[in-house]
Amino acid sequence: MIVEHDPGRGSVPERSGGRTCSVRTILTERSSDGARHGVGRPHLPEGATMTTTPTIDEFRAEVTAFLDANAERKPESKAFRWGEGDDDVAMFEEVDPETEQRSLQEAKAWRAKRYDAGLGYISGAAEYGGRELPAAYDRLYTSLEGRYAVPDQSYFGIGLGMVAPTIKDHAQPHIKARYLPAMYRADLVGCQLFSEPGAGSDLAGLQARAERDGDEWVVSGQKVWTSGAQYSDIGEVICRTDPDLPKHKGLTGFVVDMHAPGVDVRPLRQMTGGASFNEVFFNEVRVPDDHRLGEVNQGWSVALTTLMNERASIGAGGGGGGMGLADVTRLSQMLRHFGADDDATLRDELMRLYTGFQVAKMTNQRALDKIRSGQLPGPEMSIAKLALTQNLTGTASFVARVLGPRLTADTGEWGTYAWGKFLCGTPGMRIAGGTDEVLRNIIGERVLGLPKEPGIDSVSPFKDLLKN
Repeated sequence: MIVEHDPGRGSVPERSGGRTCSVRTILTERSSDGARHGVGRPHLPEGATMTTTPTIDEFRAEVTAFLDANAERKPESKAFRWGEGDDDVAMFEEVDPETEQRSLQEAKAWRAKRYDAGLGYISGAAEYGGRELPAAYDRLYTSLEGRYAVPDQSYFGIGLGMVAPTIKDHAQPHIKARYLPAMYRADLVGCQLFSEPGAGSDLAGLQARAERDGDEWVVSGQKVWTSGAQYSDIGEVICRTDPDLPKHKGLTGFVVDMHAPGVDVRPLRQMTGGASFNEVFFNEVRVPDDHRLGEVNQGWSVALTTLMNERASIGAGGGGGGMGLADVTRLSQMLRHFGADDDATLRDELMRLYTGFQVAKMTNQRALDKIRSGQLPGPEMSIAKLALTQNLTGTASFVARVLGPRLTADTGEWGTYAWGKFLCGTPGMRIAGGTDEVLRNIIGERVLGLPKEPGIDSVSPFKDLLKN
């Protein structure tokens, strides 16, 4: 999917509105700004506290009042008609750096307003700025906010959907107190730093290293396929800390300052023409030991926490575009417009797609309800992610069969060439969050109880294994 490093955007793009200061400086500025509330101290409706539980109707009224006062309701959506409106169906949103920064600042401002109103961490612990309300309240807020025109919140999907839950489960208490409120208020944006050029699906084969130096660790190595690194303030990184141990047992997780000296973020150009991902180089970056996630050499369990949340996020539609294409209306009207609606094979393929998306949606909801009830995500999230990529791949195949050569040249005809970016972006979803092949192995071994894949050496020291 990636064909080259993009030198046009520079080796170290501006991040966080052009600032390159440390995370500590960002948090200090935040706490000293008299116009802002202190970390973990949102304002609540009169008579409410961080530990009171309003009825669902009271909460609905509170959320509606907040949204009415701070955002405009979306106009009623019109029924989809072929040839009307924007025909953009790209898998990944690709914008220039200036537009991205402007959109990011608007998204941060909205998130901060939510948090300060007590609606930024609805189900979270009160000590970290949360309301400690049941998951149903979180879902209600999301449903109500969807009726209003608010800034794009996808910038926080990885940080809040994957990194923050890992910090909550594995960080030391004072690190949770420092970062969780700041992340849910969008003072800090997080990214995930796992994959490497020689360790993607085989994450346990990673070679980025962290060496102990007193109360600090020195991190060196390369990560790749990192979404949002160009605007992130912190990152969750997994490093090799003991090459004398087997590959799964010599890893340790850390929270790293993305503005620290030695961190180099470089964009990667995709075959879609955009640059939605990055490679990140660490050149002797110093990380305090209290920023360690979990115990030394126990980073595999930390990584699994993040990966399960990642698959839950992607499987539920939080990891990219294309989810709206599950709407059979767009695809069925395409079929009619191009005179292919009498093709029984294509009609059958269309309904298989519709059924696949609907079944996946219900399966995802069941799994997400389990997570929101406080249970750890399990291998069922691998099913959700695999189902998504199969449905998207099926959609790409269907569209290609209907449009044929119209996909390859831009004639200006509505709803034809625009699908090219979707088709070029779909293969990336088969890699992100675990390849299809790895997910099938997980399902086979952990769900169906099949024997483990042969040839995986989980005994020999990592230093003695062949490297890519």
